[in-house]
Amino acid sequence: MRDTFNKMIGRTRYVVCRIMLHLGGSEVAPILGVLNRAGRAAIDAEGDLEVLGEGLVEISQTLLQYDEYWLSAANEGDVFWNEGEAGDFVNELFTDSAQRYLSEPDYSPNSRSNEPLSIPVTRNVIVMITVAFEGEAPELESDLSNTQALKEGLKAIINLHYKHKLQAIQVHFSPARLGEELTNDHLLQYYPELIPL
Repeated sequence: MRDTFNKMIGRTRYVVCRIMLHLGGSEVAPILGVLNRAGRAAIDAEGDLEVLGEGLVEISQTLLQYDEYWLSAANEGDVFWNEGEAGDFVNELFTDSAQRYLSEPDYSPNSRSNEPLSIPVTRNVIVMITVAFEGEAPELESDLSNTQALKEGLKAIINLHYKHKLQAIQVHFSPARLGEELTNDHLLQYYPELIPL
């Protein structure tokens, strides 16, 4: 009812949502390269939304290509008619994602200089994507805890970028540093909302 009234008086509808996706197996480590490259590009571009969006498209396409490794997922979100409230929720999700286990990358210039020659390869990767956009995207405004719905959600994110509807983009991932490992126990402890796909 409120949705209809707000549309009638011409208010802008904002949607904020977060998708968490857990990939597992010995072949998932290359995803970390894509995630780190997009992260470095975002920092270099100083938050330019177009650059962030291109990185998000690459990440979403990579995740779609690795769908056979998807193990579990979760999503959450809300609709706002006030830009400030939507921004507050984006910040809340950002803080929560950043505090999750091993989700802080190190992009300092000398972060690679003291890496050992052989490093353990993680078998688990968590990707957390938070977006805010104007309008509607039914594919993102529903339960994404099944593989087909999640595929449609990722495709919707790509489309939102190309339609220039995205207002905020955040990507967190764990493990965020080379050589760190995300164990099954860590998954249960720090990502309890994940639902098996």
